[in-house]
Amino acid sequence: MLTLETLPHRHVLTVQARPSAVRLARRTAEQALAEWGVNPAHPTVGPALLILSELVTNSVRHAAVLSPQVTVIYAAGADCLAFAVHDRHPYQPPLYGAVTGAGPATRGLATVMELTLGLGGTAVVRGDADGNGKSIWITLPL
Repeated sequence: MLTLETLPHRHVLTVQARPSAVRLARRTAEQALAEWGVNPAHPTVGPALLILSELVTNSVRHAAVLSPQVTVIYAAGADCLAFAVHDRHPYQPPLYGAVTGAGPATRGLATVMELTLGLGGTAVVRGDADGNGKSIWITLPL
């Protein structure tokens, strides 16, 4: 089982839940991946950046009222890329419902899930211990 601890490269970014957070999170991902030796032309990188952008956008649009900050955790290993977007809003979206059409979902979340599954990746929502926040974790093979 893959855990964050098994991935040798990690970076954490906490930003204000504003529209500019999307660009900063994406730019930080590009810089971290370059520093970690991940080829920017790898076929997973472009979709991964889009997935990240959509998740940060969702936190800014839907969670900012309860979560003035968004935290992005980036991680990578030789054959895997993982990242999480965390906010302090308690709502946990049904990720797989976005693909099946079961339950409410934004177009952005449907895009996230289609790209993630299309790349052979996984997605999971992990609630905070106090029930007042969550992280959406995406893991993609490199």
